[in-house]
Amino acid sequence: MANSPSGDSVLSRAVRLLEGFRDHAAFSPSELADRAGLPRTTGYRLIAEMTEQGLLTRTETGLIEPGRLMWEIAQRSRLSRTLRQAALPFMQDVNAVVRHTTQLAVLDGSGVLIVERLSQQGAAVNPAEVAGTMPAHRTSMGHALLAFSAPERREEWLAAHRDLIRAERPRLAEELDEVRARGFARLSGEIDAPTAGLSVPVLDRSGCAEAALTVVVPRDSPEIPQFLMALQTAGHGIARAVRANG
Repeated sequence: MANSPSGDSVLSRAVRLLEGFRDHAAFSPSELADRAGLPRTTGYRLIAEMTEQGLLTRTETGLIEPGRLMWEIAQRSRLSRTLRQAALPFMQDVNAVVRHTTQLAVLDGSGVLIVERLSQQGAAVNPAEVAGTMPAHRTSMGHALLAFSAPERREEWLAAHRDLIRAERPRLAEELDEVRARGFARLSGEIDAPTAGLSVPVLDRSGCAEAALTVVVPRDSPEIPQFLMALQTAGHGIARAVRANG
């Protein structure tokens, strides 16, 4: 693909535009171009081309959002087609028992990516959103995913985030060992002081975490032991369903 004077390919610039939607749903064309670090004339041209192809769409108010084609492609990804679809019935069962937010997440770069999220009216506060990311070192789902990752992947992640861990979670490696020994992760008051995150791994055939199943509940709830039992049962069920459909 043709390069810009800066050396960026068209594909690279298009990806930077799409990455702008990681933590926000819609932008004006100028905001999106600025966020991608593109000259506005270049950004406007790419936005127009991507809108014509269905990768982006323009709202009635002139804002730019991800287009229908992006949604269609995402629905055909393995995360949605296999993992999410296999997990959803079990998540619904857990959500009915726990009555607080239930979510499914995978390890993604510097954080954890939320694949699915179910909640109910009156559920404990939880800022996580589908397709959003949360910090792996400060969430129970991140701890479950890292603790049950393949050893080389865990060490690679710890090495890549050494400075962050040293500053914010110097005991992380020890905590992950403890999580692996007991089979689940529990963190209280990290993201919101009144809540606790409880997470179990969804293991693949090799015994490594493919995903983490999580509930966010009041940290002083007397039902936490029952919530953990429901989570563990569902985690095993999801793992079997994924293997059957994989």
